[in-house]
Amino acid sequence: MSFWQLSDGTQAENTTTFEAGGGEIQPIPNNTQCIAAIEEAKWSEWEGESYINLKWRVMRPYANRVLFQKLKVFSPKQGDKAKQMLAAIDANCGGKLSRLNDAPEDMDLMTALVGKPMAIKVQIWDINGKTGNWISAVSPAKSQAPVQAQAPKPSAPRPPQSAHNQAKSNAYQPQVDDDLDSIPF
Repeated sequence: MSFWQLSDGTQAENTTTFEAGGGEIQPIPNNTQCIAAIEEAKWSEWEGESYINLKWRVMRPYANRVLFQKLKVFSPKQGDKAKQMLAAIDANCGGKLSRLNDAPEDMDLMTALVGKPMAIKVQIWDINGKTGNWISAVSPAKSQAPVQAQAPKPSAPRPPQSAHNQAKSNAYQPQVDDDLDSIPF
């Protein structure tokens, strides 16, 4: 059997063009409340303007959809709102960026913002006949009840460090509230 053999037994065509088809993904409806987490945070630049580019992964209700957010923190028109949005996102993630005096670097953004679920409110943009989504609001994924200090439990023998880290990374499941009605918008 050849590598190029398709599931129906035919060979893949040796052509210079291919179109998968399958249709276009429609934007998430206007004013939709979702639970999402930032997957990537970094500085980007376009036409001489630097901005923070956030890649969000929606967890619910549109699981695995990806949204991109540009925070133009140095823009004369949008800078104040972008900084307020970044401050709110940072506060929901533990407030590490707000302790910096200078603009955060890529490593600061990734360390402080990635993997923390929060509630987002999604809107639709429409420019020249093309549509997509933008994030208009963020808030905590759920309200946290005060945690009482507990005595440490006796620990079992630890596996070697690499096995321990692998087990932890395989077991990561963000804790979020399953009730979408509790999103505070």
